[in-house]
Amino acid sequence: MSRPIIGVTTSQRSGWRIFPLVALNIHLAGGRAVRWGVNRAPDLDAVHGIVIGGGDDISPDVYGGQLMASARLDPARDTLERALCCAAFEQNIPVLGICRGSQMLNVALGGDLHQDAFSVYENSRRYKTILPRRRVQVVEGTRLEGIAGKREMKVNALHSQSVARLGRGLEVAARDEGGMIQAIERVRDPFALGVQWHPEHLFYRKRQRAIFRALVHAAGAYRETRDQFAAVDRGMPVTG
Repeated sequence: MSRPIIGVTTSQRSGWRIFPLVALNIHLAGGRAVRWGVNRAPDLDAVHGIVIGGGDDISPDVYGGQLMASARLDPARDTLERALCCAAFEQNIPVLGICRGSQMLNVALGGDLHQDAFSVYENSRRYKTILPRRRVQVVEGTRLEGIAGKREMKVNALHSQSVARLGRGLEVAARDEGGMIQAIERVRDPFALGVQWHPEHLFYRKRQRAIFRALVHAAGAYRETRDQFAAVDRGMPVTG
């Protein structure tokens, strides 16, 4: 069977260098990536899963926060990705959020953000590196634990914002040593996992590759279910 297709949103500024890395991780996990963006119209019927990528701050207008002078905004991308998240939840399409993408999952479900997370979590060390420096504790009993195990995880960190109030149907999947939320997930299907770090840079680590593998596996299951429903609509017998 062909590889599940994963739509990937990227920053207009940095997507040209980030998308190939995300696409590599998806390929290693058994999927095939297609790039989406403000100028690349998404087609949900053509994919089986979605990655909401990193880069750019989410405008506080989206969740009722206050604008900070240091924020790098892309309102058109905010609109696109929020709509994609909502549509994915409605259609049961699996979603992985990376850094900004994790924050967008939360905002799309009615949550909000700490714009200056390190002023709130003073015991969380500030890192700006793609190297695995931040220590993260995975919450017991979560989907993330099932994917990557319960041992402490060392991840990278490039963010200044973080999830504050959780959106509807979400739970915390990981925190750092200072208590800052580092991963969130939906408590029921469809598969929706958001990680505050960048696993695409950590493809040499088995537990990080497992995150992409979980998305591709969920996308394959979604494709199978969608194909079965399509066959029923056409009056064809369903096998398997």
